[in-house]
Amino acid sequence: MIILFDLDGTLIDSTEAILESFHNSYDVYNEPHPEDEKIKSLIGHPLDVMYRGLGIQEEKIWDYVAAYKEHYRVISTQKTLLLSRAKEAIELASSFAELGIVTTKTGKYSKVLMEYFGVMDKFDVLIGREDVKHPKPHEEPILKALEKFETKDKEIWMIGDTQMDLVSASNAKIHSIGVLSGYDKEEILKKYTNIVVSDSLDAVSYLKSRKFSQMNIISQ
Repeated sequence: MIILFDLDGTLIDSTEAILESFHNSYDVYNEPHPEDEKIKSLIGHPLDVMYRGLGIQEEKIWDYVAAYKEHYRVISTQKTLLLSRAKEAIELASSFAELGIVTTKTGKYSKVLMEYFGVMDKFDVLIGREDVKHPKPHEEPILKALEKFETKDKEIWMIGDTQMDLVSASNAKIHSIGVLSGYDKEEILKKYTNIVVSDSLDAVSYLKSRKFSQMNIISQ
């Protein structure tokens, strides 16, 4: 079995770092700040898409992205947390499956975060925004991650907290589980997957039970 995880809202909570970095970029360019709720509604999208959604003019977007990244690089480890039970989920998953991360965050900073939390060694691959041309909900990030695995005869699952994760999984023709620990509500997630649970540990526990039930059936 192969399990791919999203990051923000699935394994980590970097809301404080994201909001602070957005507000810093608006300070840099002396522009009125958007409301936190508007920023939060866009979390999960690539930064350029978020700034576009916040109304930044096209020719200025990448300047804002650069300002954001410069600040985020400094504060990310101090203002990001592993979600409750996420470490247990990662450890349990690594005991019976091969693991990867597929995120719209910058992969460079994502690896630093996961190393800081002491769990990067559990993952065989991490695909970030800079690794693909088309981010989630396009299937490219998932397909890129799967290039690192031998996929024949293996069930492949994506665990994520937003519709973008689930649509990406559907586009890549793999299974998905929605978790309620992040940014999209249950009624949204249920439009894109049949399985919605509270958090990553519940998702992994479900997959472990599924795998060993299948093994028992085969052995009988």
